[in-house]
Amino acid sequence: MLAVALGQVVAAIAGVYFGSRVAMAMGRDLRRDVFRKVSSFSAKDVNSFGAPTLITRGTNDVQQVQMLMLMGLNFMVSTPIMCVGGIIMALREDLSLSWLVWVSVPVLVAVVGYLVVRLMPLFRSMQKKIDAINGVLREQIIGIRVVRAFVREPYEAKRFGDANKDLTLVSVKIGNLFVLMFPAIGMILHLSTAAVLWFGGQRVDAGNMQVGSLTAFLQYLLQILMAVMMGTFMAMMIPRASVCADRIGEVLDVEPSIHDPKAPVAPAEKKGRVEFRDVTFKYPGAEAPVLSNISFTAEPGQTLAIIGSTGAGKTTLVSLLPRLYDVASGDVLLDGVPVTSLDRDEITSRVATVPQKPYLFSGTIEHNLRFGKTDATDQELWDALETAQAKDFVMEKSSGLNRRVAQGGTNVSGGQRQRLCIARALVTQPKVYLFDDSFSALDVATDARLRRALKEKTQDATVIIVAQRVSTIADADQILVLDNGRIVDRGTHEELLETSPTYQEIVESQLSAEEVA
Repeated sequence: MLAVALGQVVAAIAGVYFGSRVAMAMGRDLRRDVFRKVSSFSAKDVNSFGAPTLITRGTNDVQQVQMLMLMGLNFMVSTPIMCVGGIIMALREDLSLSWLVWVSVPVLVAVVGYLVVRLMPLFRSMQKKIDAINGVLREQIIGIRVVRAFVREPYEAKRFGDANKDLTLVSVKIGNLFVLMFPAIGMILHLSTAAVLWFGGQRVDAGNMQVGSLTAFLQYLLQILMAVMMGTFMAMMIPRASVCADRIGEVLDVEPSIHDPKAPVAPAEKKGRVEFRDVTFKYPGAEAPVLSNISFTAEPGQTLAIIGSTGAGKTTLVSLLPRLYDVASGDVLLDGVPVTSLDRDEITSRVATVPQKPYLFSGTIEHNLRFGKTDATDQELWDALETAQAKDFVMEKSSGLNRRVAQGGTNVSGGQRQRLCIARALVTQPKVYLFDDSFSALDVATDARLRRALKEKTQDATVIIVAQRVSTIADADQILVLDNGRIVDRGTHEELLETSPTYQEIVESQLSAEEVA
């Protein structure tokens, strides 16, 4: 008996150990697959889900499935063995009392099944409430400066309180069902014990059964019910894990709207020539297109500028070249080949984008600058910083390139963040540079020095600049004036001052035409 007990202990430890390894490995693989799938999403795909729910599905949902797997591997072997073994041994003791087994076990399963069915929709609602509270919290953390600037702390506290209250109400409903579950199981256990003693006592009194057999039958029945109860603990986790698994599956089953072509084409030349041919684009669900019949050509060694009022479609236009979105009609060509026929790596090796909202990753300045070119030398990093007018403030700190950067670059100013993002693009040495209003946080003097340095650095590349400030684009070789998603005028700064009423309005809103001229 001691040897059997020792063997049981060893087997239990081994079962928990290997079960834990399998469950943790499954969680690791699920998180990896969700991350890779989300990384392949286009901007449209990400927007269709929303960032908060994607975060929840890749963390909390995976955790719930992982815990179910852990509990399942620990109990799924022992529980059936205990249950089946208990039934066989109970029937061997006395067949006349076997009806108690066939009554108590189905009743217990029915009670648990009813509660599980009630829990399923509540757990689905709970995960959505977690998405909502994650979304509110994420907005408040990212926008804390705006909240404080407008003294909206009470309003935001109420928003979070409402989301928290909704989650709490659903959690309380789930807790109430759990509270019912344990007394119900206990009641069934006690009633079964009482029934065995009552009916078994009568058989003992009649001489049809021994007291030892009655005691053994009672122990076997309790073993059966305990096995069912252990299965119940798993059943309590199944509804939530099932909901979470469905939500994870929704992400993994999505076919990205933008994917690499089956037979990618490699352009014969790598010059950086950009051409838009009668391009029209409309966001999903929008009534009208954002861009209509856009046609232009940007040659290597030239600077093309795009200007227009807010909402004219400038950012959308430059998002089509790196293929963040696919056009509704027309063609976007890079070195004579439509971007839809190019491999993603081919596009990113030729095009570098500095977005409208500059973003830095947590780590060091060196880590951020090497984001697009991991094998860049320190000299290349310093050259890029010098061109971006960021070398001075990086050298101010003794840590230099090893200076720590917070997530999003929140520990540097807006202008420094923009210059670091420009330097990051310069390190990759692409053939096409896209600057999406990337100079808005710079003062006029820094802006002028940066543009002079960029002109020397990018003289063989194609430069496309989206800007609000006329002084930033005055030296461009060609300026496109966008209005309501259409190119209404094009030409040099001097030509547009004479011929374009829209451009004249933009200029006059900033300074007089004579000053610009």
